[in-house]
Amino acid sequence: MKLLVCISKTPDTTTKIAFNGDNTEINTEGVQYIMNPYDEWYALVRALELKEATGGSVTIINVGSAANDAVIRKGLAIGADEAVRVDKEGSSSLDVAQQIAGYAQDQGFDIVFFGKETIDYNGSEVGAMVAELLDMPFISYASKLEMDGGAGTITRDIEGGTETVEVSTPFALSAAKGLAEQRIPNMRGIMMAKRKPLNVVAPVETEALTSVVTYELPAEKSAVKLVDPENMEELVRLLSEEAKVL
Repeated sequence: MKLLVCISKTPDTTTKIAFNGDNTEINTEGVQYIMNPYDEWYALVRALELKEATGGSVTIINVGSAANDAVIRKGLAIGADEAVRVDKEGSSSLDVAQQIAGYAQDQGFDIVFFGKETIDYNGSEVGAMVAELLDMPFISYASKLEMDGGAGTITRDIEGGTETVEVSTPFALSAAKGLAEQRIPNMRGIMMAKRKPLNVVAPVETEALTSVVTYELPAEKSAVKLVDPENMEELVRLLSEEAKVL
């Protein structure tokens, strides 16, 4: 099978986020970036498992500048066969989707993998957009994938339970927790990654349909209030009047 895994660069979860003067861009100074965990731990690893079981190849793709190359190389170290970087900073989810689809449309991929969301924007948008642009079925929040030839059986998370669907290749899916187990690149993989191809391709032309007006941080959490265990009346008052959960 020919598999494509779409990866994103996101700030590390411990990074303190700030914005520039007019709050329209993230201040990247001092920000530590990683591969989006849903892309790395679940989407990429499940693609590699399928390649190991049935043969084929795994290509990773990222939309961004050369600053993303270190993150892309990690994907190669984990086991991807080759990488593609579309040389453009995506201006929106649609722009990123159009860049991925522009590359993938004539490549004959059997499955296109995404993480269920990025941990910075949490939009869950790009996967469905790419599937629409490529005219592929799209299954979101996949927690299990089994292949039998060209037919896939996918278990996906839904409200209050799970749903199992069957789909034929080609198709796209977004990976949720449970689809695979994280892999740590070993020294051999890291050394091999330096020799694997990282192909930089020109972006396709797109029209910007949205723009960022402003970012803002959530309100700071208030300090913890300690209540004497003997003072139940005060606890009830706080839960009722301040927390408003009673």
